[in-house]
This record gives sequence, structure tokens and C-alpha cells, in this order.
Amino acid sequence: MVTFLVISREDEFLQDNHIYIPPQSPEEVLVWPQPLPPAPAGETPAPAVGSLGPILIYFSAVVILLGVVLSVVPVSALRLLLRVLFAMLFSWGIFIIFIFWVPPIAAIPIAVAVGFAWFFLLRVWLHNLVLMLAIVSLGAVFGRLITPWTAIILVLALAVYDFLAVRFGYMIWITKKLSESSILPAFIIPRYLSGWISSLKQSDFNKLVEGKSFERDYSILGGGDVGFPLLLVSSVYFGYGLTEAILIAGFSLIGLVCAYWIQAVFLKGRPMPALPPIAVLSLIALFVVRFYFV
Repeated sequence: MVTFLVISREDEFLQDNHIYIPPQSPEEVLVWPQPLPPAPAGETPAPAVGSLGPILIYFSAVVILLGVVLSVVPVSALRLLLRVLFAMLFSWGIFIIFIFWVPPIAAIPIAVAVGFAWFFLLRVWLHNLVLMLAIVSLGAVFGRLITPWTAIILVLALAVYDFLAVRFGYMIWITKKLSESSILPAFIIPRYLSGWISSLKQSDFNKLVEGKSFERDYSILGGGDVGFPLLLVSSVYFGYGLTEAILIAGFSLIGLVCAYWIQAVFLKGRPMPALPPIAVLSLIALFVVRFYFV
């Protein structure tokens, strides 16, 4: 819902600020950056149009670099750096959202204040809120620059990575390491209402993925399991329209529900990659959009 609220303002903002994004065919799949046509007189061209190759390269580089760093450097030495980086990311997300409604002179202090609040408070509810807003910002911005079919290929590729990373324990290892720093790029869902005001500095968060499922007070949902479907939803909104984007969002949500159902029924609470069922349902919805709506 927040994503639809933000993307509905995006084109108006681009027009008011004379930022030019060249039109793209929704069916086009860009594997590698192509030369951009010149912007109309008085318009500022967008930095780039999203293509599949660079995104996958950047993602792979981040995953590999993160694994190397966490295996070599003690997490205790990275705690402050990670908190600063996350605070900056969250501030950027807040700024992007508020810039669509208020002038920069007002959006900047709001974004900085939220970043500082997250940095010093580290409460579960605040973490989930600012993470959601940052993910919405990423999806809205990059969804405007990438075509729907490029986006779905990206989601499918990352779903394969998600499955393999969970299957061979890499994702669990990364999560354990990051949880030791009290920082996770994931939504933290408490079992009890009192858990929403808990601090991420508590020692319990070091054991988020340890123990049996019924013994845990918190469960986690990776930020990418929400962020990449939102990227697709935004792309479909700008490529096809509002109704089509709502359909994609609905199918993605069904995919997420399926992931929890598979985890509960077949895996008995063991870690479950959520992106594969989300990707499959999103692909079905995109075929419906292409062949029945267009």
C-alpha cells in the first residue's frame, strides 16, 4: 500500500523537476546498458536505465564481499560501521519518500532525524518501520528504471540464489553473523506484543535462527523477500498500469503466504526461502497481465 502511494507521485515529481526517463517497451528485456537517446531541451536525463547484467553483478559482488568480510573480521569490530551504514540507508529511504510531498529543506532534517532515532533506539517496531520505508523507496526508484520482464527475470534469478543459499546454509550463516551485531536487513516479527518494543541490543537477538521454531520469540523475513517483489510491482505499474500492478502485488502476497504454509507444514519451522514461491506466483501473474490484460 505504501508503495502504491509513493509511485503514484513519482511521475509528477519527475515532470516538475524536468527529469527525463526515456520510454521503454514493457516487454523489452535489457541485459546490458544501451546508449540513451538525448533528453529533450531543458530536461535532465536520468543517470541510467536499469538492465539485468549490472544488477546481478552488483548483487553477486555484495554477497561475496559480505561473506568474505564476515569470515575474516570479527563482528564486534564491524558493529559500529554496520549501524552507520544502515542508518544512512534508512535516512536515504525516508528522504526519497518525503521528497515527493515536501521541499528538500524539510525532507532532509526529517530523514536525518529518523536515521538518528533508529541508530540510538534500535527498537523492533522502529527497525521494521524504517526498513519498510527504505525498501519501498528502493522499489519505487529502481522500478521506474527497469522493464517488467527484466524485473521478473531478476526476481527469478534471485529466487534461485535464495533457494541455494538457504539449502546449503550460507544464508543461515550470514543471518547468524549479522544478528550478533544486533543488525539485520530483515523484518523481525515478535511472537508476543511486548516484543515490538524490545531493543535489538538484547542478547536474545543473537539466537534468532537457533533452537527449535516453537522456542523462538521472534521470526525473521528477509528484506529482499519484500523488496524485489516491490521492485516488480513498481515496474509493472509504470509499464502496464495500476490494475496490473495490483494483480502482481496480490499474487506476490499469495506466494509469501505459500512460503509460510510450506515452512509450517513440510519443514516444521525450519528456515524456508520465501522468494521462490513469490517468484513463481509473480511470473504467473505477469503472464496473466501480458496475455489477458494487454
